[in-house]
Amino acid sequence: MGCLQGERVSKLYFSYAAMNAGKSTVLLQAAHNYEERGMQTCLFTARLDQRAGEGRIASRIGIAKDAHSFESHDNLLEKIERLHKIGNLNCVLVDEAQFLTPAQVWQLAGVADNLGIPVLCYGLRTDFQGKLFPGSETLLAIADQLREIRTICWCGAKAIMVLRLDENGKPVQEGAQVHIGGNDQYISLCRRHWKIQQLSP
Repeated sequence: MGCLQGERVSKLYFSYAAMNAGKSTVLLQAAHNYEERGMQTCLFTARLDQRAGEGRIASRIGIAKDAHSFESHDNLLEKIERLHKIGNLNCVLVDEAQFLTPAQVWQLAGVADNLGIPVLCYGLRTDFQGKLFPGSETLLAIADQLREIRTICWCGAKAIMVLRLDENGKPVQEGAQVHIGGNDQYISLCRRHWKIQQLSP
């Protein structure tokens, strides 16, 4: 059955970027905008990323907010539905969305489609080898709206790739896709300098 005329349609959004583009800052600003208007938000972040503490979203500019943690086995549609019954949610915001499973992305689509709550996801598109994260791949495939948050390479060009560095600051060629590290372990580069692994002028 199609949507009725005038029916409010909520959407699944994916804002993606390379490292250090300010994704968490944009998320926290969006949450603030909703709350400033008296609306109820619900924030999620991956449990495996505890750099700011478990259940905490923090930006590099010093702002932070508590959030629910998600793991790969969580059913986010069921969890959000329970929270919605308690607090009448107006928006769901998800940080580190690259760590969602494909099934969880579809669950978040269900939040928008079935519960009528907009879902705003923020995360990386590709890993240090230039491969899509499974969560990001599914978001790119089914999100209603995609938005790139831009950052720049040291050369001034748009940075779309991420390079992982070892403890000596040398580029890493192989390894697990998921490796939680600080800003000193990753650098965002344009595609040209990522290919030749040139970290500076």
